[in-house]
Amino acid sequence: MTQAKPGDRVRVHYTGTLEDGQVFDSSEAREPLEFQLGEGDVIPGFERAIEGMAVGDSKTERIPAGDAYGPYRDDLRLEVGRNNFPPTLELHEGQRLRLEGPEGQSMAVVVTELTDQTVTLDANHPLAGQDLIFEIELVEILAAA
Repeated sequence: MTQAKPGDRVRVHYTGTLEDGQVFDSSEAREPLEFQLGEGDVIPGFERAIEGMAVGDSKTERIPAGDAYGPYRDDLRLEVGRNNFPPTLELHEGQRLRLEGPEGQSMAVVVTELTDQTVTLDANHPLAGQDLIFEIELVEILAAA
């Protein structure tokens, strides 16, 4: 039976949960996720979990934070003056914003705290610092390397 290897284009169904059982993502009501192994399109631990699987195989894989979205980094929390935002922009905690860096790069942030003078922004991925658990089923290998 053919096993998935780097260079193969694969289709997988998955359900991702946190350690407390909360589901954070699933392909259950959608088409399977399609990507090429070895291209870095998905988190490293997820990609490695699929290598060696055959079509129809299912498994549960625990992926440590370092092989998922990395550790939570305090240096990615920014406190900026409220005067840096347009006065017409209504800010609230939990709001997602996209900022442009000094060299034109785009950065996704979440408003985590507001005062009259400051806005605290967090540029960490929402799943940073968390170990993830995936139920994975290899649905199809589309093209072998």
